Amino acid sequence: MATIAAAALRRLLTRPARWPEHDRQRSPAAAPSLTVPADPLPPPAPTGAEPALAFQRCGVTFQGPHGPVEAVRDVTLAVGRGEFVSLIGPSGCGKSTLLRLAADVIAPTTGTVSVLGRPPAEARRARDFCVVFQDPVLLPWRTVESNVWLPLEIARWPAARRRERALELIHLVGLTGFERARPAQLSGGMRQRVAIARALALQPSLLLMDEPFAAVDELTRDRLNDELLRIWERTGAAVLFVTHSLEEAVYLSDRVVVLTRRPGRVAADLAIDLPRPRSRELKRSERAFHLMSRARMALEDASQ
Repeated sequence: MATIAAAALRRLLTRPARWPEHDRQRSPAAAPSLTVPADPLPPPAPTGAEPALAFQRCGVTFQGPHGPVEAVRDVTLAVGRGEFVSLIGPSGCGKSTLLRLAADVIAPTTGTVSVLGRPPAEARRARDFCVVFQDPVLLPWRTVESNVWLPLEIARWPAARRRERALELIHLVGLTGFERARPAQLSGGMRQRVAIARALALQPSLLLMDEPFAAVDELTRDRLNDELLRIWERTGAAVLFVTHSLEEAVYLSDRVVVLTRRPGRVAADLAIDLPRPRSRELKRSERAFHLMSRARMALEDASQ
């Protein structure tokens, strides 16, 4: 996980600079002194019916110490714009590998990946997506506020706009009053909320979330699930969410995709027809129980 986070952070730091639209006329001299490549940004994402994320017959094979290791095979999967899709499957089945493909951390051995109708490398340069890791990967010497505005600083937003956007996001994730706190002064759940706020800073169209609540207790996870749904409904971003919790997957998602044991393939794609907005009482409903049972049966079959 640390390797994935480090690779993503290196890519973040090499993104080309872009001024927010409403500040384009301001002098670049007002921006922080950062060394950022001046390569032109890709054109805006296509606005047609392309999904937020699409894997087309994707396979990934790594070279292991004892020979090739096939991580995923022939995966075809799409996440619609504004859709919430969860991935579940046995440990080591390739869930995080699919997120790494989408995030342009690795390339597929076979098949293609597209984000908003274009290759992941172009989508990354255009800041169309962001990743939320299991580890929040916060900079310990920065405050909550300055951790949240880090992507905006790299993108050369003026200081006043950075602070305005950071405070807006801190309020959105329920951390008002902790703007000047350091990560070491926060609970695990609070640190993860900072990471989510930072991921939303540049208004991505796609969030890639790799077991973001795995390290917190069950009650904290429930609260964070509720907050994530509220944030998702407010932002309209598509989400691909990796989890080992069937209850979490069913509660959050529009669809739950089940992967087989390695090499990971799509074993089932289950529509979750629970009404929105969702509440914790819904988890105890007969329909939710039925959907969790279907997901469990699909997972048991996929694990054989």
